[in-house]
Amino acid sequence: MLQLIHCDKPPRLLIARAHYAMAYATVVCSYATNMTAKPPAGTVPAGAASRRQAAAVRCVSTPPELGSPVVERFDLKEYMAEKGRRVNEALELAVPLRYPELIHRSMRHSLLGGGKRVRPLLAIAACELVGGCEAAAMPVACAAEMLHTMSLIHDDLPCMDNDALRRGQPTNHVLFGEETAILAAIALHSFAFEHVAASASRVGVAPERVVRAILELSNSVGSEGLVAGQIVDISCEGKEVDMGVLEYIHIHKTARLLEAAAVSGAIVGGGEEAEVERVRRYARSVGLLFQVVDDILDVTKTSEELGKTAGKDLASDKTTYPKLLGLDGAREFAHTLVLQAEGELAAFDAARAAPLYHLARFIAYRHN
Repeated sequence: MLQLIHCDKPPRLLIARAHYAMAYATVVCSYATNMTAKPPAGTVPAGAASRRQAAAVRCVSTPPELGSPVVERFDLKEYMAEKGRRVNEALELAVPLRYPELIHRSMRHSLLGGGKRVRPLLAIAACELVGGCEAAAMPVACAAEMLHTMSLIHDDLPCMDNDALRRGQPTNHVLFGEETAILAAIALHSFAFEHVAASASRVGVAPERVVRAILELSNSVGSEGLVAGQIVDISCEGKEVDMGVLEYIHIHKTARLLEAAAVSGAIVGGGEEAEVERVRRYARSVGLLFQVVDDILDVTKTSEELGKTAGKDLASDKTTYPKLLGLDGAREFAHTLVLQAEGELAAFDAARAAPLYHLARFIAYRHN
């Protein structure tokens, strides 16, 4: 670790390798822990829990249409405020200020410093979609936000995007220094998996589902996920990039973690395989949509409106969706992705699907 911090070369590749190695080690350790540990008193046996949860949700035969009263009456603002409040409470409890204070202050600055909490909301909504409860989803919801925060801290480093502003606040390395910022990101990365392994079984999630959720989350940020997208993005700076490469970058760099948040929520909620795969396709479209809208906002909004530096992609000569498709073409592509995402929800109960319908629209029409 000291070699990583004091290396004379930009630590991009070392950070990527550290991410992948830690994720793999954590999954192995979590698997061993969950397979050998006895379930807590009062916990429903794994097989019974899976059968009960799978039986609790049945898809309706008539898909909800756009404009369906049960969907349109849904209050997303209230939903996001209430779920977001409970996510923030859970994150606060998960990462208290303790010794050594410097590293925990650094972790908490980025983790608790605002944000839309889209990934935790996707995890909770997907869990409830398949008949699970919020308590079952909260450990993976928190883990997804920890992993997202880790990625933001590293993105902002001088050797990466060199950004001084995040969520309207100074970035982590600006306040705490690069060494502390790198260590805070690594600590959040490791703790995300520990938190799921330690907490999910306490709320009755079957051990095999805990392991599946950890595998999903760890893969999303390793060399087949976020790191893959990041390294291809770095290697393509200043080069001509076609649509296939651009989609590869953003499916891995952005969409994959959003997808993992939703999928892990469906897994711990007891979703059947077909339901989990529908959620995966929904979240893949929503994840790519998130990046398309980010690209649009980067060229249409100010830094004050975004809470982060605007125009970064243009300054670094990155290929973006507006650059490749034009602004109108990027907006049309975003609309197509919204329709694809909503189509995957058509087989589910309309009331349970309403949060995910509205989250897709929120991502599409947000202003920051």
